[in-house]
Amino acid sequence: MSRPLFALLVLATVSIAQAQRPAAAPPSFTLDQVKSLPFPNELTAAATGQRLAWAFNERGLRNLWVAEGPEFRARQLTRYDQDDGQELTSVAVSPDGKWVVYVRGGDHSGNWTEASPNPLSWPVPPKIQTWSVPFAGGVPQLLADGDFPVISPRSDVVAVSAGGQLSIVPIDGSVPARRMFTARGTISEPQWSPDGSRLAFVSNRGDHAFVGVFTDLKTPLRWMDPTTARDGSPRWSPDGTRLVFIRRPGGGGAPQPILERQPQPWALWVADAATGTATRLWKAPETLRGAPSSTQGGTNLHWAAGNRIVFLSYMDGWPHLYSIPAGGGTPLLLTPGNYMAEYIRLSPDRRFLVFAGNAGSDPDDIDRRHVVKVPVDRAAPQVLTPGTGLEWTPVVLGDGAVAYLAATPQRPPLPTVLPTAGRPITIGVERIPAEYPVAALVTPKKVVFKASDGLEIHGQLFERAGGSAKKPAVIYIHGGPPRQMLLGWHYSDYYSNAYALNQFLANRGFIVLSVNYRLGIGYGFEFHRPERAGAQGASEYLDIKAAGEWLRAQPQVDGARIGVYGGSYGGFLTAMALARDSDLFAAGVDIHGVHDWTADGRGMVNRTSYEDVPDRERALELAWQSSPVALLRTWKSPVLLIHGDDDRNVRFSQTVDLARRLAALGLEYEEMIIPDDTHHFQRHVNWVRVDSATASFLERKLMGAPRAAASPSPK
Repeated sequence: MSRPLFALLVLATVSIAQAQRPAAAPPSFTLDQVKSLPFPNELTAAATGQRLAWAFNERGLRNLWVAEGPEFRARQLTRYDQDDGQELTSVAVSPDGKWVVYVRGGDHSGNWTEASPNPLSWPVPPKIQTWSVPFAGGVPQLLADGDFPVISPRSDVVAVSAGGQLSIVPIDGSVPARRMFTARGTISEPQWSPDGSRLAFVSNRGDHAFVGVFTDLKTPLRWMDPTTARDGSPRWSPDGTRLVFIRRPGGGGAPQPILERQPQPWALWVADAATGTATRLWKAPETLRGAPSSTQGGTNLHWAAGNRIVFLSYMDGWPHLYSIPAGGGTPLLLTPGNYMAEYIRLSPDRRFLVFAGNAGSDPDDIDRRHVVKVPVDRAAPQVLTPGTGLEWTPVVLGDGAVAYLAATPQRPPLPTVLPTAGRPITIGVERIPAEYPVAALVTPKKVVFKASDGLEIHGQLFERAGGSAKKPAVIYIHGGPPRQMLLGWHYSDYYSNAYALNQFLANRGFIVLSVNYRLGIGYGFEFHRPERAGAQGASEYLDIKAAGEWLRAQPQVDGARIGVYGGSYGGFLTAMALARDSDLFAAGVDIHGVHDWTADGRGMVNRTSYEDVPDRERALELAWQSSPVALLRTWKSPVLLIHGDDDRNVRFSQTVDLARRLAALGLEYEEMIIPDDTHHFQRHVNWVRVDSATASFLERKLMGAPRAAASPSPK
């Protein structure tokens, strides 16, 4: 029977800590307390001096903060005072350190672009806008409606993307923005020349794309060796005379089979910025591993000191950094070893790079992140932040110090500076609320088990000491799927929320296992790009079933009370678990999951766009069989469906369709719908509602707590 969870809208306002569970001990913290942490992101630094800026999200209040050496005391720069769901992104400090530029609004993690989200349901919706504010403090100035600002090296003007073209505006907002130039195609990826006199950009024209250079309104645009290819990622040489860029094949050609994985050719080209003449510098191997890395930022292209080009590649089986002379030669592997590099930054002097990697001497470091430093001309990587903590998104200050965000399994993330000499300086400790339960959080334990086909799977086990001899258990499944859950607070705000909820569930008496299934990052190419996965066979579900069977074999787990929950791709795998193995998984929470790979073109099986593909019918059938909706006849366990109806990553129709199918079969489900919010639940209050509903449902179904009153089933 269908049981829509309208009552959860009321239940979410009541602390789950007050739920009556006769056999359970009182919890040591509430969901509100564990989610009270300030979450920092967008860490950035000026190219000169010791100035830092970042964004803090404090219970939905997003504001800019700054700090300056040598003391690095945190100082609030903006005063936004509503949980309105408006992101702060593209935070940048001008090279001279005098201004902070940022974007307010948008959903920058969405798969498709629409107007700025309006999760507070304002009658007049907000806009995506670029702002600036003096580093010393003052009133923020609106620069332009638009996104992705890039500050000139002269610190005087800002290029802003708006409507597929570029605008230019003084950094102080003293005069209105104006169109920089007009060109065919969608203009993106603006890159100022080192002296600020010219701007490189990409003109995307559908099946092909050009790299161009703008000088002034009296000079024609210069195109870099235009061809039928798709060119992108332009980067200037330090002297401003040349550009390196990525070249990929253009659209068209004979249709390729969907079910056969194909190499993705690409190459590095170097062009004379004045004439546009270009030559090929290096061609990637035309192998599956040789495809551009998609782990973080694609190729991560840089023109470094010593006239060397640095890029990221998966060609040896791991996302590694390489450098090659700009005049040609063989790429030099800078980061050998079984670990990945992400969030890569070039130092202001262009002599070294810093990045976050799952590297270190501890075997558990493969499930952590540490800051690594490597010179651009030799394989000499150095882990700067060893230990049991986690560190990510490093930036290099003008004096050579390295700043990053750092956390532990208990302490939430905070900005940290590693000076060129001395001990690390943690910034903003005073922002951690007194009620945050740092001492009550468990340290997740790395566990390793094997799927039925022999693949080794990593997970993190959350377990509170004490309690009953046989406990209920929950499997958490991340989204993405190119993600990796860690042995501590995560660097993504979406997954920091999941970490908080996993800690809360463990505190309530559950054993929680977070699973890093195949298709995720952190364990090499073959793990990240497995065969027969997703819409082509869902082989990754083997890892989720193996996790359930591993839990059932543990002496402290009640094998009849194992639940599952996850969001996005994790929602898909939650639905797969309930559809395929309801005897193993007693209940689940499916948060904005994909349920039908054939419905809207997911998994390259669109019913209209691939009519000429040789194996289209076979691919469609396999995609259907890889979908939870094809397996509803074996679905028996109750499920809670949660979705925001302004989702820009997974169509809301996926949940609408599943609910209709479950209702038609008389299967038990509940639902919680968040009007006008997105895939990432932009408002803090909505995350609390979602987490409260998730925990309540799992408790009611797996612990026997009193069931919340449900409204009558729809007719």
